[in-house]
Amino acid sequence: MEPVVWLILLVVLIIIEIITLGLSTIWFAGGALVAFIAALCHAPVPLQVVLFLIVSILLLVFTRPLAVKYLNKNRVRTNVESLIGKKAVVTETIDNIQSKGHVTVNGLSWMARSREEEKIIEKDEVVRIIRVEGVKLIVEEEGEK
Repeated sequence: MEPVVWLILLVVLIIIEIITLGLSTIWFAGGALVAFIAALCHAPVPLQVVLFLIVSILLLVFTRPLAVKYLNKNRVRTNVESLIGKKAVVTETIDNIQSKGHVTVNGLSWMARSREEEKIIEKDEVVRIIRVEGVKLIVEEEGEK
């Protein structure tokens, strides 16, 4: 009976992975496969469970970072995250203390704040977007690091 349980679990995990394409269950499907093979070899149930857990964790820890790195290589950033690293032009002087400042990027105006709390960035300066916090772009003058 155990091989059937592991086979059903394997199929369910693979179906979930196909539907989501999120690299979330494939690691456990590998563990279920090893447990299925162990069940076919008449290994005791506790050993099957241990093999399932060990293989799943090993696959998750050692192969997931590589898979994420190489499978998401050509991922196109969208919406706000696509702004990070782009240049923008200051349209209103950025002054964090007075909570004012705007930049224009891709033809759109955004509230902006300087990465450095007391740094004032004058109008018409070119800045680089380093992150997004809520609806504000956090910027630094071009050439700073």
